[in-house]
Amino acid sequence: MKTLKLALLASACAAFAPFATAQDLTIGIAASPTSMDPQFYVVGPNSAMARNIFDGLVNQDDLQQIQPALATSWETVDETTWEFELREGVNFHDGSSFDAEDVVASINRVPLAATNSPSSFMPYVDGIANVEAVDEHTVRITTETPTPLLLNNLSRIAIMPSELEDVPSSTLNGGDKVIGTGPFEFVSWLPDSAVRLSRNEDYWDGPAEWESVTYRVFTNSSARVAAMLSGDVDMIESIPTADVSTLRNEDGVEVVTQSSNRVMYLHLDQDRANSPFAAGPDGENPLRDAQVRRAISLSINREALVERIMDGQGVPAGQLVPEGYFGHVPEIELDAYDPERAQELLAEAGYPDGFDLTFHASNDRYPNDSLIAQAIGQMLTRVGIDTEIVTLPASVYFSRASALEFSFIMGGAAVETGEASGVLGPLLETYGETSGQGNRGRYSSETFDQALQTARMTIDDAERKALLEEAMRIAMDDLGVIPVFFLANTWAIEDGLNFEGRTDGYTLAYDVKGAQ
Repeated sequence: MKTLKLALLASACAAFAPFATAQDLTIGIAASPTSMDPQFYVVGPNSAMARNIFDGLVNQDDLQQIQPALATSWETVDETTWEFELREGVNFHDGSSFDAEDVVASINRVPLAATNSPSSFMPYVDGIANVEAVDEHTVRITTETPTPLLLNNLSRIAIMPSELEDVPSSTLNGGDKVIGTGPFEFVSWLPDSAVRLSRNEDYWDGPAEWESVTYRVFTNSSARVAAMLSGDVDMIESIPTADVSTLRNEDGVEVVTQSSNRVMYLHLDQDRANSPFAAGPDGENPLRDAQVRRAISLSINREALVERIMDGQGVPAGQLVPEGYFGHVPEIELDAYDPERAQELLAEAGYPDGFDLTFHASNDRYPNDSLIAQAIGQMLTRVGIDTEIVTLPASVYFSRASALEFSFIMGGAAVETGEASGVLGPLLETYGETSGQGNRGRYSSETFDQALQTARMTIDDAERKALLEEAMRIAMDDLGVIPVFFLANTWAIEDGLNFEGRTDGYTLAYDVKGAQ
């Protein structure tokens, strides 16, 4: 592998001088972490960076499935009591040994870290009634109610030395006490510029291939691509769709694509008889009719959207979680593009001449969101739905959508938990003070709610999986939302490197392998 060059901002040159060995890795990332406290803010760049430095009791793999980490095994003593056996012989980066007291302190620290957080980790620990060290290598966690997603929740909680239980985020953000058990040790952080890490030679899962790693921040996509083309970095994430073909044709560069956990979907007003931007000849809201919703789905050429608008960077979706995820239903078929059948269904629903619709979407939140909206609008117009397109900045769009100012909207939802309830609940559960907070179409089904809510309380994996699949079938039969496609995560890497990609989009240096 060629000697790497590091060209940071002039003000950062001294702090981030280039390394001289072939075991150095430089990665261009799209957004800077905003904190070095792994328990402060639930946001992608922070969570991804934290995974380089910290472990949880369990971690999520490249498909977001739960894997043992600092806990080697666990069992449910009863419906609200879990016991975890901890990995022995693990040390923190400061040389202190890992034990049960560190787990107790780390979970207890989350409320402190939540102070002034824009989006805290509290939802992941709120249901925990008590956590205690049974002995040096055993932890018992008691929950207030049966919590089958406890493992998923704990995968988000970084384990830190017990001495840090009362240490505020500001200390870690100053570069002090950033201590984990992960594959890399923290060296330095220059916000909006770079993060520098060094290899943890004693990592419990084996040392990484790279002695040192530098993450350079390029918020401008063109600058990120240019850095890859010039050889200033060995790898970049988040390739703009328009640049994928350029990078694929570049000698010495390989493009890696992985279906993401984020589904693009359409929400339809299924509640109001008179909706502000959807009206048939009688003035009534046609979107409440299941045949109309199916006609809309059949009128969308998902394959064309992925190939022509997204340059192949996506996967057509017929349900809300990708294949391989807990709750995915293999027998649910993708609605094939069938404009003739769509027109027949519209006629059967009483709209032989279609109806008037305004389609609202964001224009700066998702890749090509404005172009996707324009294309879908044209497809709907072809089957007789006279569709006007209005796109807005995300800062305006989402607040207005949540206020139910629109009738037909586009959004994106990520399956953060790695299983179906993480997206079924927010988007489709009957709206209430503590439920369905992202249900902007106000879909409501008693049978769906019952299946989902029972799944949330079911500890047995097989039973919970069956319940989530039942909920998915109900929602997709009703088309509570219309799935369109899963976004793709993309990376460019130097030839000679190997990286398989992840559905959560995290760019983890430990997963990057050199030439074999």
